[in-house]
Amino acid sequence: MASLPDTTSLTLPEVLRGHPVDQVAFLVPDLAQAIEAWRQLGYDEWKIYTYSPDTVPELTYHGQPGTYSMRLALSGSSPQIELIQPMDGPSIYHDWVESRGYGLHHVGFFVDSAAEVVDAFAELGTAPAQTGSGYGADGDGAFAYFDAVDSTFAVVLEAIEAPAQRRPSETI
Repeated sequence: MASLPDTTSLTLPEVLRGHPVDQVAFLVPDLAQAIEAWRQLGYDEWKIYTYSPDTVPELTYHGQPGTYSMRLALSGSSPQIELIQPMDGPSIYHDWVESRGYGLHHVGFFVDSAAEVVDAFAELGTAPAQTGSGYGADGDGAFAYFDAVDSTFAVVLEAIEAPAQRRPSETI
């Protein structure tokens, strides 16, 4: 059987090629319940944060100013597990839940500069679907999501510029 041409490939910028996946993220309807479920798998330590216009001063959604919010929980490493409960929208999380339901949403890559990855994707003709910056305790830290759902990756890709220091973890 002859193979069909690949019309859904997404070219990765050089800055991400060969980079291992650092984070696997899931959208969940209830963060507390999801944390309890993952604890059964041995993920006992969680850092919890609310991201919103109050805690992430620069948000975008499809190139426009963003007003979305979510609660998230982080645990483990290699890769890190992230659980996200969408709150206010619109956001790519709400879009995903509406079209696909809850579950695996994106894989993330820790990078030195999210802006560098945004620029590298732009050179290839791909704009970020959603971004945020300034979520660290000192106003640093950034993230950018790229829609690779209809490509052979079949998920969203995230560039994560971790802040030097995070705000204190919340409780659930």
